[in-house]
Amino acid sequence: MRVDHFEIEGLLLIKPTIFSDERGGFYETYSRTKYSALGIPENFLQDNESISKKNVLRGLHFQLPPHDQGKLVRVIKGAALDVAVDIRKYSPTYGKYIMVELSEENKNQFWIPSGFAHGFLSLADETIFTYKCTNLYNKESESGFLWNDKDINIQWNIDNPIVSEKDIQLASFSSFNSPF
Repeated sequence: MRVDHFEIEGLLLIKPTIFSDERGGFYETYSRTKYSALGIPENFLQDNESISKKNVLRGLHFQLPPHDQGKLVRVIKGAALDVAVDIRKYSPTYGKYIMVELSEENKNQFWIPSGFAHGFLSLADETIFTYKCTNLYNKESESGFLWNDKDINIQWNIDNPIVSEKDIQLASFSSFNSPF
């Protein structure tokens, strides 16, 4: 596997080695030994999966401490633009984001540690997106901010995505007081 690092510390793009022959293909989606050597925690407590139509935008979400989560995400079917926004208030990249494309073709994984807001835009019908989380979901700790916040200015390249009512009601980034 290859690993790409970004200018925002902590984020990793993991590109698996894929073994293919006339029968099909094989690759590892997780190895505790290899991933912990990259600094990814070994304590995944919950796996989640979402299925989204094309142009569905989910996010930007995170859980507040002490229920904050690191996420190892990938696309099983379809494709998505995946975004992580640095919300660590003392980070030199606070409020900056990284966007990557995850797809069934590239099989890449994106490691997003605690202290980041996360969201994605489905680029295909029936995009199956999976998350390995380092903490359990806690409804009282869920939080987020607007997907189209002007201060962050994420270049989603879509004017009218399909967004949940809950996500439309999220606060602006400027009103957010980070606990990270």
